Amino acid sequence: MCLSPQPTFFEDLPARSVMDILLNKLRDIELRYQELEGLLSDAQVASKQGLYQKYAKEHSDLTGLVESIRQYEKIKARIAENQELLAENDEEIRAMVKEEMPLLQQELSEIEGKITIFLLPKDPNDDKNVFLEIRAGTGGDEAGLFVGDLFRMYARYAEAQGWHVEIVSSSPAGGMGGFKEIIAQIEGRGAYSRLKYESGVHRVQRVPVTEAQGRIHTSAVTVAIMPEVEDVELTIDQNELRIDVYRSTGHGGQSVNTTDSAVRITHLPTGLVVTCQDEKSQLKNKIKAMKVLRARLLDAMVQKQNAEQAQVRKSQVGTGDRSERIRTYNFPQGRITDHRINLTRYDLDNFINGNIGVMIDALASHHQAELLNKQGQ
Repeated sequence: MCLSPQPTFFEDLPARSVMDILLNKLRDIELRYQELEGLLSDAQVASKQGLYQKYAKEHSDLTGLVESIRQYEKIKARIAENQELLAENDEEIRAMVKEEMPLLQQELSEIEGKITIFLLPKDPNDDKNVFLEIRAGTGGDEAGLFVGDLFRMYARYAEAQGWHVEIVSSSPAGGMGGFKEIIAQIEGRGAYSRLKYESGVHRVQRVPVTEAQGRIHTSAVTVAIMPEVEDVELTIDQNELRIDVYRSTGHGGQSVNTTDSAVRITHLPTGLVVTCQDEKSQLKNKIKAMKVLRARLLDAMVQKQNAEQAQVRKSQVGTGDRSERIRTYNFPQGRITDHRINLTRYDLDNFINGNIGVMIDALASHHQAELLNKQGQ
């Protein structure tokens, strides 16, 4: 990621640098951080769990920025001291200072970049849990198998982050294994911030196990990452819902439950349908299905907005269109290519086993660069 060059303390500076302009805001942030430290050590606050958690989260959110601010001030003070030493007559001291100055200049530029990133507008959904939906597209059985592969990839990545993964519903795909569709909830702080770039069409190129000629087939699946939606964020009129209950079924359609525990909810205005049968309790299945429905409704609203603003949006990776091909997994070459940022890697086996952090970092950096460019316009 490239940041615009910042003015240095070795040149004739304008009256106020970019960071100097931000200093008042940065000082206010540090004062708030100190205030939060006091509140968190207050016994009365500690006795109120909800209030304590609120302050603890705010404190945690500010920690990285405040540490960077303090580091920035130390480096700036060191540069000021060195500038005074340059006025000394001792040539040995002057030589040492001149040798150190470029290093301090580089450190200052890097920390200014970090602070700038911290101050970028934050997606309000970033800390939320997510619903992961993966559906088979073109490619028949092979697409269904790849749905399973991608689900395992995301599940392993989530587990490595310390997040909790729970399957909400799944639809098996034929005798070859895999899934027509699988929906899972991933619970963990920052889950949406890390996984939100994964929505779109994922294309796989490989030789199916049933291919006798060794020919490479191309299949595709769609992935949707949706933030969990609280009741207060989206109100659903119960009169607009049709709720059906039935007996859960397993492979081949056989009944796996003797009670009507499976739930199908249809949102009549949009035609969206959500089913859930993984729990033995009808109530639990209904609660899960309603959570998925809320996420889908909000996601549909966002996708509509994205489509309407596609020509002017410059602050996200891709257009946000679920039909956009975002990545290709080429097994014969061991290659993964993300088409949005033109990044190709040759560690497919490692990647498909859940080690996707490097790709996510690259996508996040690209997104941040776009936001910085937008702010600079």
